[in-house]
Amino acid sequence: MSFTVVIPARLASTRLPNKPLADLGGAPMVVRVAQRALLSGAERVVVATDSPHVIEKCAEFDVLAVLTRADHASGTDRLAEACDLLGLFDDALVVNVQGDEPLIDPALIDAVAQLLSARPECAMTTAAHAIEELADFLNPNIVKVVLDACQTALYFSRSPIPAGRDFAGQAWWKSSGLAKPLRHVGIYGYRVGFLKRFPALPQAPMEQIESLEQLRALWHGHRIAVHVTHSPPGLGVDTPEDLIRARRLFS
Repeated sequence: MSFTVVIPARLASTRLPNKPLADLGGAPMVVRVAQRALLSGAERVVVATDSPHVIEKCAEFDVLAVLTRADHASGTDRLAEACDLLGLFDDALVVNVQGDEPLIDPALIDAVAQLLSARPECAMTTAAHAIEELADFLNPNIVKVVLDACQTALYFSRSPIPAGRDFAGQAWWKSSGLAKPLRHVGIYGYRVGFLKRFPALPQAPMEQIESLEQLRALWHGHRIAVHVTHSPPGLGVDTPEDLIRARRLFS
């Protein structure tokens, strides 16, 4: 199985400006992400950015990068342009690794790619991890996902799903004996042909309400297979506080 990892990197972040270039132990964050991805089974790891400065920094660390347009509405649009620039065929497999995951597990990248190869009926793959604490279940910044019997996504939400009718506001999985709810992990596998069509699909009403782009795929009838990992996701860097914690780990 052959696949490419593409890491979208945009400098304009509202919560953490210039995030891709934030220093982590002597290297920019986006380079740290690429270095982790290079430990996976990917044939190629590429940073897709709108910044010539990011291109220059990646070159300093021998990380391949391509310059994309600055007017993309989302990372998925940037990913699709990168696939065109790389000349990838429609049946090629691409894994989208977020540029703020400097501790991502290379095995998780491989699992998402392998699942896409094994599930030809699915246009996309992603990952999830069991939720342990009630605070995480209730947190709207932590996206939840529910699956069918084939580990295919039924729905993603910022709300606590599935909601326990008889356990309102409680950690129902701790007393019911039922399977734990799942936290969505933001990594995606795509077939390039679908990825190129995706930005042209009309937005779904539920996507606009939840601000979750993956709901567009479900709305239009495309299936998303989900790899459930037993390892918690690595530290993501969204805020200055996250950056402080990441710097401690790389010091």
